[in-house]
Amino acid sequence: MTTECFVGIDVSKASLEVAIHGQEATRSFGNTLEGHAELVAYLQPLNPTRIVLEASGGFEIEPMLALMSQGLPVSVVNPARVRSFAKAHGRMAKTDPIDAHLLAHFAQAVRPRLRSLQSEQETHLKNLVRRRRQVVAMLTAEKNRLHTTSVRLQTGVKKHIQWLQEEENELAQEIAELIQSLPEWREKEQILQSVPGISPVNAATLLAELPELGTTSRQKIAALAGVAPYNRDSGKRRGRRKTGGGRGGVRSAFYMACLSATRHNPVIKRFYERLIAKGKEPKVALTACMRKLLSILNAMLRNKEPWRVVNLHA
Repeated sequence: MTTECFVGIDVSKASLEVAIHGQEATRSFGNTLEGHAELVAYLQPLNPTRIVLEASGGFEIEPMLALMSQGLPVSVVNPARVRSFAKAHGRMAKTDPIDAHLLAHFAQAVRPRLRSLQSEQETHLKNLVRRRRQVVAMLTAEKNRLHTTSVRLQTGVKKHIQWLQEEENELAQEIAELIQSLPEWREKEQILQSVPGISPVNAATLLAELPELGTTSRQKIAALAGVAPYNRDSGKRRGRRKTGGGRGGVRSAFYMACLSATRHNPVIKRFYERLIAKGKEPKVALTACMRKLLSILNAMLRNKEPWRVVNLHA
């Protein structure tokens, strides 16, 4: 009988603390290229069933890629899930070794979904989209700051705003060129942008951060985007359904896309107005519109149909 091996890795900026479920001792490796190579050499002979890392603000990306490039089974999980798991087991203490053991236990008990290794182009597109989002956030902050900055300092703020605008334009251009360089992405982008309300930025975000679009069910895609309603019932009480979780970048971008669609997309506009007429709150109606639009996009990419075809049946 083969014994399964479950590994938890607590990630920090400088180090990786590694625990194996059922073993008390932990091993520490540097979060560097050399440390990643040593980590792979340590884990490969163990033939692990699952290796679980927490999402740690990006510090987990390089070790994750190093492990996946060697065919090791890796899952990256939301820290909130792991803390809830810890509380359920009465574990309140928090150190790097304790967290590593907790992740190993989580791997064994939950067996979270494995990550698939992305191509270099997919990783680059995702990084470009995230970097553009960061630049836009800084640009918004600087524009807001300009109104409360003293006259003597406004020149410097304006220079920074100009630099950020140029950086955003360059990133947008690079994103567009990367999408056009791959026929599959180019076709998907054309389908997505055929929908009223979906901008080039929205399309790029969906391609980069929601690659499952068009390959799974509408329920799963809604959950991944964070717009699926979850029951809150207990006994005879029927609680109010609420959305939660999902991928924050996708949800934010898609919220703006749907806001535009309620004005300019005839199908979504009619649906939104019908919900409002029934007494739904605007935010509830908008969330329902997000699910509907996402379901339409999912079907369009699956069937490789542009909006004009879908619109006939909507």
